[in-house]
Amino acid sequence: MPIWAWCLSAVVLIGLIAAGLLVYRLRLVRLAGTPVLLRPLPADADEGWRHGAIHYTDDAILYFRLSSFRLGPSVSLSRRRIEVSGRRGPVGTESEIMDADMVVAEITVGRRGQEPAYELAIAPAAMTAFQSWLEARAPRRARRRPAA
Repeated sequence: MPIWAWCLSAVVLIGLIAAGLLVYRLRLVRLAGTPVLLRPLPADADEGWRHGAIHYTDDAILYFRLSSFRLGPSVSLSRRRIEVSGRRGPVGTESEIMDADMVVAEITVGRRGQEPAYELAIAPAAMTAFQSWLEARAPRRARRRPAA
């Protein structure tokens, strides 16, 4: 078999693998997650928003960016360290990419100023679920006793 046929076969195989991974990722993000927009802070007024989905686990919230080829989560936020520090509605040109009824929550992970902060744009019903998930966490003082 000539070398060009081997190269063509390799390109086709790599393309099929990439397409399979893309379909897997889109299926993972779209079917099992809550659609959100997320951006790290500080950010300019209308910049930095990324579409994706969040998945709740017992210990963390996993954010899967929609336009990423990464198989795992793009951001993982520890449930014990998340604090909602403010809420607002979409302002300025944010209304072009968000529904008017969406809630934009500023969340910090850890102590204010020491750890990253994010803004999370989410539907009102999903925001209620997010708040319930946060409030159902174990208190900070709760610790497991070492096994004897």
